[in-house]
Amino acid sequence: MGMMMLLRLMKRLSAIKSVWLVIVLPAFLLAVLFFAMTLNHIYVQTYDDIEVFDRAKETIRSPITVENEKETERKMRETVLAVGDRYTTLDEITEERLKYVNEIFDAVNNVKNNEQYFSGEEQLVSNEELLLQLRELLSKETAEHLDDIFFLKLIQIDDDERERAKTVFLNGLQPILENGVRIENLQTAREELSSIIKYSTLHNDVKDVLYELVDFAVVENAIFDVEKTMEARKEAANSVQPVIIRSGDIIVREGQIITNEIYEELELVGLINSERKMLPAIGLAILILFISALITYELFRLYRKGTIDLKQVSAIVIINIIVITMMKVFSFFVDQVAYLYAIVPIATGVLLIKLLVFERLSMIFALIFSILGSILFNGYIPGSLNVEAGIYFLIFQLAAVTSLTNVKDRTALLKTALITSFINVMTIGMFIFLSFEKFNWFEALISGAFGVGAAMLSVVLTIGLLPFFETSFGILSDGKLLSLANPNHPLLKKILTEAPGTYHHSVMVANLSESACEAIGANGLLARVASYYHDIGKTLKPHYFIENQVGIKNPHDFIDPKESAKIIIEHVTEGAKMLEAHHFPEEIIDITLQHHGTSRVEYFYRLEKGKNEHVNEADFRYPGPKPQTKEAGIVSICDATEATVRSLTNPSPEKIEEIVANIIRDKLIDGQLDETPLTFHELTIIRKSICNSLKGIFHSRIQYPQKEEA
Repeated sequence: MGMMMLLRLMKRLSAIKSVWLVIVLPAFLLAVLFFAMTLNHIYVQTYDDIEVFDRAKETIRSPITVENEKETERKMRETVLAVGDRYTTLDEITEERLKYVNEIFDAVNNVKNNEQYFSGEEQLVSNEELLLQLRELLSKETAEHLDDIFFLKLIQIDDDERERAKTVFLNGLQPILENGVRIENLQTAREELSSIIKYSTLHNDVKDVLYELVDFAVVENAIFDVEKTMEARKEAANSVQPVIIRSGDIIVREGQIITNEIYEELELVGLINSERKMLPAIGLAILILFISALITYELFRLYRKGTIDLKQVSAIVIINIIVITMMKVFSFFVDQVAYLYAIVPIATGVLLIKLLVFERLSMIFALIFSILGSILFNGYIPGSLNVEAGIYFLIFQLAAVTSLTNVKDRTALLKTALITSFINVMTIGMFIFLSFEKFNWFEALISGAFGVGAAMLSVVLTIGLLPFFETSFGILSDGKLLSLANPNHPLLKKILTEAPGTYHHSVMVANLSESACEAIGANGLLARVASYYHDIGKTLKPHYFIENQVGIKNPHDFIDPKESAKIIIEHVTEGAKMLEAHHFPEEIIDITLQHHGTSRVEYFYRLEKGKNEHVNEADFRYPGPKPQTKEAGIVSICDATEATVRSLTNPSPEKIEEIVANIIRDKLIDGQLDETPLTFHELTIIRKSICNSLKGIFHSRIQYPQKEEA
């Protein structure tokens, strides 16, 4: 009991160690890489040694966008003070003054046209009587403010000339009064009216009379309006736009004197206070923590499903180093060339991850690379992100991943390059048109060429780097499997020429295995290629295997059953050695070793048991191990099924179904599938797939009549 607990504890410790090595450590290393590469893009340099009236040693830009409240208040104060006082013109006074002037001229006309006082041009009464009569016609205000001399002069003016004088005076007076006359511009208004009179066509003696009327006619008629003044000042204050210092704005240029105003701006954006320079680093650390958590979650999910190992994780780390380094190098020149980020072959990373690991993981890293790219291409402006670059990178990578569909097709990568090039050009065009700015066609073509170049370069780098990862990390990709499936491969040609029956059997097993794997979502291509080579060991002694015994006697009839079993069993181990000598992937070698598991060589075991009841069963069992993967388990089932069905003289559909079901049942009873992740539901699907494939292969054929001999 204590031993069992100890074994369980050791197993748990081993699992914890594996999780730490495969998941936690790589995620931590990637987090450190991301933080180190992006830190100086968000780092805020402070200038503690700067003093007022010093000369700036370098051009300093604002790291943040902030409102300069002091400058906004100053601008608002100046705007409010510039608003003049508002006055309300009293129409009553305007109408009153115009009425008085009309009254003066009308009264003079009335008196002068009276026959009692004038007979032709002869005046019948004295001036005193005229003035007395005139004052009786005038209002008190007019009579008090104008003297007798003025009225006498006005009476002596010719009627027509006086009428013209009235028109000139009123036409000049009315707009002046309607515009409002304040106490401070009263004299100006009077001078304006005098100027109108002066430059009129009236006689000089008439002008002199009118000059005397100016002071009486032009009076203050506008009073200060508190409400209007306050409303105008309020509107002026609201119209003032806040003074904003934007991220990336130049605060002081190299060699410029640092004035008090500039120093205040440096303080405002935090370039004097050294305590604030750590805040962006904390924000970046939080972002990297989120990214690291996402990577950890995805790796743990794949690790728990058994679809990722240390080799693939190591490749992921190297791919990340390559992609981040590329973006970092290109970011050094982002100020010199517009849209330079568009030429970065960032899709290389996600294409490699899809081909070497898993498609979903490639999309996760597409998002991560896009976020990091928006930081790396921010022009070294702390606190800003190049959202345009981030969106471009995301569309670029997702287009590359989704367009790479049929990896078995050798032209798939070329199609991916063409599709991605088109999408890149469309994305860049979208940014150009959305900017609503006048653009240069030459620059637009250069940017489009960058997008095409990035797509082509991504595919070229993917093709070039893929063999490196396959060889260095021993990762089995579809491309590697396709090269091993080439009929011209030396080992396949060896099987074909030295063991043709085995070759035919291997091809049949390959067809069955691929269909069964694809039916449950396993790697059908791996199962097919492994099936081609799973019996490579039979080429050492091909005639000892029944499928190669054509026209010869069975050599096993002349040797001991134990020796026969040894020869049969050795084809597994010897085949694995041959594959190792040719540097085959471990996955194919493992399937070769596991396709018989620890099953028993039943025929020779029973022969030996008929002679010796105390036979050692271990001498008649394969060394194993048992199948460890879904693909190995399926190849094991298909290998036994194909050999059994092929031995039938007339296999019917019912017989095929019975044989397949019995083989799967026997393997389950013998424990040969215990260590595979296959479920009973998947085994049912596998059984149906194998049966359908075998029925198609061994279908009934028409018996053609033989040609009669002549």
